[in-house]
Amino acid sequence: MAKTKKTKKTKKEKTVTETQSAENGNSVRVHYKGTLDDGTVFDSSHERNETLDFKIGSGDMISGFEEAIVGMNAGQTKSFRIESAYGKHNPEAIIDVPKAAFPEGFSFIVGNPVLGTAPTGQPIRATICEVKDQEVSLDHNHPLAGKDLNFEVELIEIQ
Repeated sequence: MAKTKKTKKTKKEKTVTETQSAENGNSVRVHYKGTLDDGTVFDSSHERNETLDFKIGSGDMISGFEEAIVGMNAGQTKSFRIESAYGKHNPEAIIDVPKAAFPEGFSFIVGNPVLGTAPTGQPIRATICEVKDQEVSLDHNHPLAGKDLNFEVELIEIQ
């Protein structure tokens, strides 16, 4: 018995077969779980009950993620690893800031994120990495900088 291909129409009335592989220029929907090497889950579309939608080749995703989706078929799952996805940890991005720069009564807890504004008016995010008598050390690296990321991805749809 011959296997038949099912097709469906996308918004642009372009026919996509279920056996079509994802390629550069396709818009895709994926579910994923991202973990660190110790098994810690750092992000999961399943927990948000919301797919991640992007166009392959747009450059909107971390380096290596789009490339890992290329060649997958709708319904297929895949595991892959991206080393130092957010770059190496930069020690020069750790800056001491006077405690007086924070609102009165601010609670300084190591590991907590802080939000602020740069002199240019741009929002900045940092993590408290050390609390001293008069200063606090803020790490401005991305929280996943220097870490290797493991992904379990299911390709839900190709458009």
